[in-house]
Amino acid sequence: MASKFVPYSPDVEVVDPHFDKHAQTVIGKTQRFITGSVESEGTGQAVRDAHAKGYGLVRGEVEILDRLPAEYAQGIYATPGRHDALIRFSNGSPHAGADARLGKATGLALKIFDIDGQTLLEDEPGSRTFDYTNINAPVFFCNTVEHYLFIQELFLAAPEYFAQGRPGQHRFYRDFVTGKGTLGEDEWAWDEFLAFLVVAQRPLVNLLLSTYWSMGAVRHGDYIAKVRFAPDPACAQAVVQRTIDPSSAEDVFRPALAAELRDRPYTFDIQVQLCADLERMPVNDLTVEWPEKLSPFVTVAKLRLPQQDITSGDNLTKMDALSFTPWRVTAAHAPLGELMRARKEVYRQSSILRHQLNNQERREPPSADEVLS
Repeated sequence: MASKFVPYSPDVEVVDPHFDKHAQTVIGKTQRFITGSVESEGTGQAVRDAHAKGYGLVRGEVEILDRLPAEYAQGIYATPGRHDALIRFSNGSPHAGADARLGKATGLALKIFDIDGQTLLEDEPGSRTFDYTNINAPVFFCNTVEHYLFIQELFLAAPEYFAQGRPGQHRFYRDFVTGKGTLGEDEWAWDEFLAFLVVAQRPLVNLLLSTYWSMGAVRHGDYIAKVRFAPDPACAQAVVQRTIDPSSAEDVFRPALAAELRDRPYTFDIQVQLCADLERMPVNDLTVEWPEKLSPFVTVAKLRLPQQDITSGDNLTKMDALSFTPWRVTAAHAPLGELMRARKEVYRQSSILRHQLNNQERREPPSADEVLS
């Protein structure tokens, strides 16, 4: 019987003929920001151009489940087993500083060790590591590299906009929708702006209570998918410090995360949602949430965080020396869509420059033990 899911084909992607030119412009802007961030962000270090502030490096274990349905047992999920892992929790902002200034977008980046197969990064095909870089919203506020050119500028300048109160906030919104005056009225970025509001209105909760999505679509072997990490309901119910008040201290997310992990273990379900309809579950439009009534999320693995202490002085230093990218995956899990495609070289060049400026060795670790020892 034929599968109800859409089979993967390279034809599902649409690539702008000006993609390479726009991507190089984004890389140039990113490099200039990272170089200037050594002084501008007040940390004395170069920071990432997104997820600049990390909240903790956490040891984990990924258990790929046995006896999955064939459509879900694809790629790395075709082989049951346990793998060591590292997790970085972070804020999505390109800026460091007090949590109250950074917005509500947060991220969970996952690095899984001892994965067979070459990665899609040509300079490290044999790393045997596999990354996810997920955010706490089912949609993203940008679809094309051309749009990202002005959206990137807006987010880098966001503190200046919002420091001016409501007038500055209104200018930010206007410049977002109109592309800083570059878009014709029929091309205004309404869908992207509404997706931005979805992200901006996420509740302020303990990082362990958020669900984290893969932002864009990815290949899932013979199929197309989105991936999310959802809190295990029993673990979520046990979280003590549930809400976050950013006005109470400069740093609020990290202490709340550390307190929970010090007292108890935690589990996320790694879940896959297969594409069943390219019209209603588009690959090239990240502003559209895929309806679960068309295709539910199915748990394919468990991400377990053991009870641990992440408050050591070097925890954030070790976290910051790591590199995460959605392209450190095998071909069976390739990112799909224009913006996901752009992240490959933007992330790689960003990582290279940041490690150079911070005098950090840039290489993939062979194990979680080496990083945390």
